[in-house]
Amino acid sequence: MKLKFLLLLFATFLLSGTVANAQSSSNIFISVVPPYPDPNENISVSLNSYLYNLDSVSISWSVNGKIITSGIGKKSFFTTAPDAGKEATVSATITLPDGITMEIKTVIKPSVMILLWQSNDDSYTPPFYKGKALPTPDSEVKVVAMPEIRTGSGLIDSKNMTYAWKKDYTNNVDGSGYGKNFFLFTNDYLENSNNISVTASTLDQKYSNQAYINIGTTEPKILFYKRDNNVGTVWEKILMNSHRIQGPEIVEAAPYFISPKYLQSPTLIWRWFINDSLVSLSGPKKNLMPIQAMIGVSGTSKLRLEVENRNKIFQTTNKEINIEF
Repeated sequence: MKLKFLLLLFATFLLSGTVANAQSSSNIFISVVPPYPDPNENISVSLNSYLYNLDSVSISWSVNGKIITSGIGKKSFFTTAPDAGKEATVSATITLPDGITMEIKTVIKPSVMILLWQSNDDSYTPPFYKGKALPTPDSEVKVVAMPEIRTGSGLIDSKNMTYAWKKDYTNNVDGSGYGKNFFLFTNDYLENSNNISVTASTLDQKYSNQAYINIGTTEPKILFYKRDNNVGTVWEKILMNSHRIQGPEIVEAAPYFISPKYLQSPTLIWRWFINDSLVSLSGPKKNLMPIQAMIGVSGTSKLRLEVENRNKIFQTTNKEINIEF
C-alpha cells in the first residue's frame, strides 16, 4: 500500500512539472496599427508579452510565407496592407532561449468605410447656398456608414452587416445592430463637438472595419442682403457693417442654420430694432425690413435683428449694422 502511494505521488509531481515548463504562444500578443487599415495603407505590426522578455529572443517576421526581417528583440516592423479584397498573413516566429520555437499569425484584411453626415433638422439656408446645412446646438444629426468590404465573391451589401455605434466613446445599444448602417443623435448643447464611431462587421465576423468622425456644432448667424425690386435679392453681395442707402430700400435677413427653415413658421420670433426701438412689421415675411430716410435728413441709424426659436432656447441669433443715409 505504501509503495502504491509513493508511486502515485511521484507520478503527480512529474505531471505537474511537465505542465509548469510548457511554453504557450497564448502568452504573446500581436497587434496591428491601425487595427482596420485601408487598402495599401502603411501599418505597424508588433509583439508584446507579460511573461517573456522579447528583447532578448530571436524574432523572424514573414508576410505570406516570405521572410521580411529578423533579429534579436525585433518586436515590430512596418509593412503595407494589400489591395482591396486581398488578404495578407503576417507571421512572427519566436525562438526562446531554451530552444523552443513559437509562431504567431494575424491576417490583414483591408477595407474602406466612409461616414457621411447631415443635419437632420430642417435648418435654413438661402437659395443658391453651395454648402451644407450645419447642425446647431440641440439639433438632430444623421450619420450614414458606407463600408466597402470586398471578398472573393465581390462587394458585401452594407445592409447585410452588423454595426456597433458609439457616441463620445460610449456604446449605443439601441442604435446598433444588424443592417443599422445609419445613426441618429441629438448633439449636446454643452459640447462643441461629438465623436461618432462605428464598427461594421460581416455576419461571420471574418471581415470588419472601423471609422470615426468628429461633428461640430455652429451657432445660427444672420447675414443681411439688399432686395432689389427688379432683380430680387442680391445674394452675391452681403451688406457690410456700414451700408449706405440712396432712397427707399428693403433689407432681407437670412438666418443661416436656424430651424425650422420655413421662415414664416410661428415657431420663429422676429424682433427688428432701429436705434434700439422695437419696430412692428405687418405682413407674413418677417425677414424683410423696408427702410427709408426722411427727405433732407442725413446721418446714421443702427439696425438690429434678433431671431429665436421659441421651442429651442439655444437656437437664437442676432445681427446689427449701421445704415448711412
